[in-house]
Amino acid sequence: MVAIANRQQAEAWNGWEGRLWADHPERYNGMMEAFDAPLFAAANIEDGHAVLDVGCGAGLTTRLAARKAGSGHALGIDISAPLVERARLDAAAENIANVEFVRGDAQVHPFEGPGFDVIMSRGGVMFFADLVAAFAHLHGALVPGGRLAFLGPRSGDVDSAYARATAALAPYLREPSPAARGMGSLLAPERITEVLTAAGFRDIEISPVDADMGFGANASDATDFVFSMAPIQHNLRSVEEASVAGLRDRVRDALGEFETPRGVRIPGGVWIVTAGR
Repeated sequence: MVAIANRQQAEAWNGWEGRLWADHPERYNGMMEAFDAPLFAAANIEDGHAVLDVGCGAGLTTRLAARKAGSGHALGIDISAPLVERARLDAAAENIANVEFVRGDAQVHPFEGPGFDVIMSRGGVMFFADLVAAFAHLHGALVPGGRLAFLGPRSGDVDSAYARATAALAPYLREPSPAARGMGSLLAPERITEVLTAAGFRDIEISPVDADMGFGANASDATDFVFSMAPIQHNLRSVEEASVAGLRDRVRDALGEFETPRGVRIPGGVWIVTAGR
């Protein structure tokens, strides 16, 4: 039986939003790809390491961690059954032997004592029901001297590139979709430090990282991606089709500003956080 503390997120990620991500991992991986290198530099995975990837999604970061761990091992955990199933299929297709995926809530999952050299996450840690309890649980899963490294969003502003590109949608975005609740839980460095300190971590470092995020091959493709995102679908679900069509045209025009030879690239920023046990 799977132990679940965060029932709201479990319900959301095992519903249509989880299936959406599982069916289109290339979209979300492409959006975050530019941040993978700084995240893995912070994680500093070495040959022989045991790595835990929290909120692993469709498993790309876990597979990358497994390759870096070499003779070691990588375990990906996610609360979403559709995403874990996709992660297992993709790992098998790539013949990666030193990787495993488990469906569970990392806040309460019974890890077998201190055993991980590195715990990493590309954003999944922001969804915990109880941040301090969850990070304290993860702290206990690290070996002495082990390393935590995760990525989280930074606060945007009304003048940000993404805000400009999607300004037409702003009046309609009245609430987060069910799976997006919690995304703002670790926006402030002061809050991150407070939570990690209370959970027992030391040597906490928080660094801003900026990069161009990939949204699609061109403005039309990027518009399809934006309108497929769960928060957009959720908030436009009752809007008339003709109005949605007009919004698509306005967003497509705005995304033209960000077309490059490498596709639509929109500047974005995250926090890279590291801490030790």
